[in-house]
Amino acid sequence: MIKYPETRDAVALLILRLGLTWFLFVWAVNKIIEPGQYVRIWGYFHGIDIGATMPYFMGSAQIVICILAALGLWRTLSYGLLFLMHLVTVIVIFPTLIAPFVIEDGFPVHRNNAIALAALAGFAALWLLRYRNHFSLDVWLWQRKQKRQQEVN
Repeated sequence: MIKYPETRDAVALLILRLGLTWFLFVWAVNKIIEPGQYVRIWGYFHGIDIGATMPYFMGSAQIVICILAALGLWRTLSYGLLFLMHLVTVIVIFPTLIAPFVIEDGFPVHRNNAIALAALAGFAALWLLRYRNHFSLDVWLWQRKQKRQQEVN
């Protein structure tokens, strides 16, 4: 059992951060592995032809953001970008979120989309609690800088 609440919070945020970044990382990598799927998705949901190369660009940018966030680097920016990336998905699937119990061919077709709201709440919590996220590269770099400054003085 973790004795100190501050440490417990930091461990909880580390777990949340790694879980959420993995969640989006899988989708980002899939854009590179199966780019045609994302061209069709954008055409279907947005009515936009994004071309054959855009999924590679989007996936690569998202992978970089996920890595930065997983490391806890530039927390305000990287966690905010995670939130915004997922917010786009939530906005696109919003009609299915207000009708979660639709059944087609005996299957609840919108039920799994409810997960998107839970994930969005997690991204919001991660961003709001970013300064309590002590197990991050940002904090390590700051502590290292502070230690060097103390050694100089």
